[in-house]
Amino acid sequence: QVQLVESGGGLVQAGGSLRLSCAASGRTFSAYAMGWFRQAPGKDREFVAAINWSGGRTSYVDSVKERFIISRDNAKNTVYLQMNSLKPEDTAVYYCARDRSQYRRSITIMVQADFGSWGQGTQVTVSS
Repeated sequence: QVQLVESGGGLVQAGGSLRLSCAASGRTFSAYAMGWFRQAPGKDREFVAAINWSGGRTSYVDSVKERFIISRDNAKNTVYLQMNSLKPEDTAVYYCARDRSQYRRSITIMVQADFGSWGQGTQVTVSS
């Protein structure tokens, strides 16, 4: 029912920046929290960041807090992940995802099971 397409990944040196975008189909984008996850080789998929339906609240995993910024433009059906001060350990496939529920009140703690729709992912590689 919803399709998510990530873009903006690539190769960057440590300390550099990338901006990921996730374009969503449908007219109900603004009703759902959106999230970013990542998966590195040999590791489980990891929560990175989330933003609530209005964009007024955000949450981050501790390892990216103060470096990454999640934002959204509901008029464009797009969510972004600005990644600054990138580290080699940030190397992973990054996925965007849409919440299963509309107008979630709190996005302080969200897990993979909270999200029902996933994009195909975009590769981010950070060299040292």
